[in-house]
Amino acid sequence: MRRVAPAEGRKFDLVVLDLTDPVGPAAALYQEEFFRACKALLTEGGALSLHVGAPDHQPERVRELLRRLRAVFACVRPHLHYIPLYGANWMLACASDALDPVSLDPATVDARIAERGLGELRYLDGETYRARLVLPRYLREIVQP
Repeated sequence: MRRVAPAEGRKFDLVVLDLTDPVGPAAALYQEEFFRACKALLTEGGALSLHVGAPDHQPERVRELLRRLRAVFACVRPHLHYIPLYGANWMLACASDALDPVSLDPATVDARIAERGLGELRYLDGETYRARLVLPRYLREIVQP
């Protein structure tokens, strides 16, 4: 992967990768080289977000993808979401050199939601945000560096 996007010198606060599984032609999109190219698109406090697989079914894949991200970014924070379509827990990761999602306290999350006029959200609030970043013990063992 020599070129990620025609960014023309622009930088982004967030790059979200919604990719297919890391097999076949898509495998190149999960390599350190590609993650470095994505990192080059980020502002100083920017972050990369992507899925890394189903830890209950693919623990080795999840572990390896997190290792590759950690080789490129100072902070890699995995988090878990249940995906009804797949009938499984799915792990995502936030990768950054400056941003650690855990450092954002629930009160700040609630304040930001209110500032943006999103007070009617039924799912997300500060407490739910914090809870999404806490992994069960068996998953912490899988994702530990």
